[in-house]
Amino acid sequence: MTIEIEYEAQKKLDFPYEETIRAVVEAALDEEGCPYEAQVSVVLTEDEEIARINEEFRGIASPTDVLSFPMAEYEEAGTFDWLEEETADGEYFDPDSGELMLGDIVISVDKVLEQAQKYGHSPRRELAFLVAHSMLHLMGYDHLEESERQKMEEKQEEILLSLGITRS
Repeated sequence: MTIEIEYEAQKKLDFPYEETIRAVVEAALDEEGCPYEAQVSVVLTEDEEIARINEEFRGIASPTDVLSFPMAEYEEAGTFDWLEEETADGEYFDPDSGELMLGDIVISVDKVLEQAQKYGHSPRRELAFLVAHSMLHLMGYDHLEESERQKMEEKQEEILLSLGITRS
């Protein structure tokens, strides 16, 4: 498994954020039963940069907490069997490592700190939540409909609970 983490923010997180990110990525893949070794890129940045990216890709000129850029469009969230069947050229797999290229995650450290305080839990829990949320997007989940939102929330909680990461 390859998890690339880039830290571009000025503010520092005072816990082992790389360890947290890696654990959540692995737990999300396990929770969904991903049969492949995978690649994920995570960038920790600031409000200003995530606002620029948000405007460029979504047309929304304001900062957000997390952006997800999945490599594949899933017909059914969390199903992976079609990836090899429908992509004879292996477009979703790294030709060197053979790993499934899931996509990219961009997280605002400013929002991690702000939302942790707002919701009364630790920055570690907030970062873990955002990574779990984004990993589900990378595996085809969305929250446009109420039923989808509920399913994502349940899965996020399952991932965090499997790691013992709670709100307290």
